[in-house]
Amino acid sequence: MTVRTSEGTWVVPTHRAVWIPAGVPHTITMSGNVAMRTLYLRPALARARTRGCCVVNVSPLLKELILHACTFPALKKKIRSQRHLIDVIVDQLAAIQTVPLQLPNPSDSRARRIAEALLADPGDRRSLEVICKAAGAGKRTVERLFQENVGMSFGKWRQQLRLITAMQLLADGRKVTHAALEAGYSTPSGFISMFRKALGTTPSAYFRAGAK
Repeated sequence: MTVRTSEGTWVVPTHRAVWIPAGVPHTITMSGNVAMRTLYLRPALARARTRGCCVVNVSPLLKELILHACTFPALKKKIRSQRHLIDVIVDQLAAIQTVPLQLPNPSDSRARRIAEALLADPGDRRSLEVICKAAGAGKRTVERLFQENVGMSFGKWRQQLRLITAMQLLADGRKVTHAALEAGYSTPSGFISMFRKALGTTPSAYFRAGAK
C-alpha cells in the first residue's frame, strides 16, 4: 500500500503496517494483491505511539492478534477476554519498530515544484542543477530548502523517492532489475546496495520474509 497525506508519502510492504493518527486526511493506493486489516483505537489507548504517520513492522504475534481482533465488530473492555486482548495489542503496539519508508513533502513552493517534477517521473536522472534551471530556482537555494523543509538533503530525499518507487514496482510483481532501472538507478547492484543500507537486507529477502 501507498499512503499519502499532506505531509508526505509512506510505502507499506507486505506484513507491515502504517500508523495514522486520528483526524489525518489520507488516501490509500494498492499495488498487487492486497488484503488489509484496520484497527481503530480510542485516543487513551494510543498515547504510547507517535503523533505522526509512520510505517511499522508487524511481528507474527501482532499479526495474529490483529486477525483475531478483526473477527469482532468492536472489542469491549467489560468482557474480560476482550479486555485482555486489548491490553496485549496495546503492549505490542508500544514496542513495534518503525521502518524508514517515508517521503516527506517540502512546504516551500520552489522546493515543492522540484519534488512534484520528480514524483511525476521518479526515473528522471537529470542532475539537480539541470532540474533547478528548468524549475527557475537556484541549486543552493533548493538544497537549503530541502534541508529546512523535510529534514534531509535533496540527495537523500531523491534516494528515498527511488526506494519507495522501486518497492511499489516490486510489490506489483516486477523483477528487481526492472524495478531498479525504472526507479532511476543506473544498475540493479546499486539499488540492492542502497536497499540493504536502508533496510538491512536485500529486496528479495525482504519481500520473502514478509510473505511468511
